[in-house]
Amino acid sequence: MKFNKYAKAAVATTSAVAFAMTVAAGSASADDKKGKKEKCFGVVAKGMNDCATSTHSCAGQASADNHGEEWIYVPAGMCERIAGGAKQPKKS
Repeated sequence: MKFNKYAKAAVATTSAVAFAMTVAAGSASADDKKGKKEKCFGVVAKGMNDCATSTHSCAGQASADNHGEEWIYVPAGMCERIAGGAKQPKKS
């Protein structure tokens, strides 16, 4: 199969764009890991918690939405801006 000059240009352009997007995504996730994080209690959706509580021992085992002991990591300063968020566990 022979490629004409337009097909070659399309493949080269698509490859370059895909590479650039991969590099950009990698640097964005690296920046996320460097940023300060804090625990935010009471804002977790069912099954989306980050770690253990008094009722279970592992991440992803939250049995109810917005349980006061369940927490997730959020960027520093974000928890106060989330409705129902707290930096300390809430009594259930």
